[in-house]
Amino acid sequence: MTRLAESHDSYLAAFELLQKDDAVPSEVAALRSRAYARFSELGFPTTKLEPWRFTDIAPIARTDFSLAEPTEVDPSALAHYELHDVDAAQVVIVNGRFDPKLSRCQGLPYGVEVRSLAEAVSDSSAAVSELGRLADFQEHAFTALNTALANDGVVVRVPDKTSIGMPIHLLFVTTAQSDRMTHPRVLIVAGENSQVPVVESYAGLGDARYFTNAVTEIWGGQNAVIDHYKLLRESEKAFHIGRMHVGLARNANFTSHTITLGGSIVRNDIDATLDGEGVECTLNGLYLANGHCLVDNHTTIRHAQPHCSSQELYKGILDDQAQAVFNGKIVVSIDAQKTDAKQTNKALLLSENAKINTKPELEIFADDVRCTHGATVGQLDEDALFYLRARGLGHEQARRVLIHAFASDLLSRIAIEPIREQLDALLLRQLPGVGTENFYG
Repeated sequence: MTRLAESHDSYLAAFELLQKDDAVPSEVAALRSRAYARFSELGFPTTKLEPWRFTDIAPIARTDFSLAEPTEVDPSALAHYELHDVDAAQVVIVNGRFDPKLSRCQGLPYGVEVRSLAEAVSDSSAAVSELGRLADFQEHAFTALNTALANDGVVVRVPDKTSIGMPIHLLFVTTAQSDRMTHPRVLIVAGENSQVPVVESYAGLGDARYFTNAVTEIWGGQNAVIDHYKLLRESEKAFHIGRMHVGLARNANFTSHTITLGGSIVRNDIDATLDGEGVECTLNGLYLANGHCLVDNHTTIRHAQPHCSSQELYKGILDDQAQAVFNGKIVVSIDAQKTDAKQTNKALLLSENAKINTKPELEIFADDVRCTHGATVGQLDEDALFYLRARGLGHEQARRVLIHAFASDLLSRIAIEPIREQLDALLLRQLPGVGTENFYG
């Protein structure tokens, strides 16, 4: 890794500024100090490290980002990024700071806590003690940087035996401020026998170059059901590094869909630990990239207890000179007998210059398991194109139908219909050469 250079004085300045806030509990200040010290030791990862072998984040490391400044956003500017045709609670974070004027959390069941992280840590020892419970920053430089510089975010806490029917939408918006950074932190705690759907959205207003470094911690108690979505619509010039840490107790059920539709360099890391018997974990991902964009998805599912199952499906569509990375690891501990794990990565290359590096992995230390993994990379099926053209479709129209079918297979797995329909409409708008008004000719 690289050491911090003098050009990164803004990171130190941001850290020192945050440490001067008297409202921050001493435990949080100490945590920040440890995290920044570790970040200084680690530095930014380079391609010499195996997990970053195909993802060069030099454009991030060499840019002197400063913290994004607070600003007001016209509510109408958010219309394109809100959830439509579904009742939802909404929390809006603008430039890394909770905005109460744009947020609405009415209609949630009694006892459900959805609030600003900064407010929570200032008066809640529980939130302080839970920060960093899952997101260990000792080996991850960006997690260390987030822990040191996160000045706000969202806390979602669902009591035992509480079911939330409406999605909770966490909308993180970055305005058109060039070379600014945000370090949002999300903490989700679902109690025993609870149920909660959460949508985590990241969007850029304008085409500025900025850096989002997000960390999400999710804990699912016994028999908890968590339906999670992450939607990325960052600026085409933006850098997004996101890490999600998931811990699941006995018989918990966790499903996550990561949809990447924007960003210059995007890295999505998911680390899930199945820490009780009977846990079910599903990770799905869809990513579109064109131009010179790079999208990297790294996932790790740790089977720590017996009788657990996991399923994973990631699909990518790459055009122009875009690049993608997929590294999925399933780890089965010696005690995790009767594990059932499946992992698949499929990539569709629409250009001779598009490229993907894919590496599915299995590490199995138990002897009574059923685990499979595989990866396929290819272009559009010429026989399928011929079939569609023989039935009256033009070449480009047939091509678009096949691309959409490839992607919609994954979207069909989304349980909440309005969200599924909205994502499908977004997909149609962003598929190569596709507009919703002329998709079918």
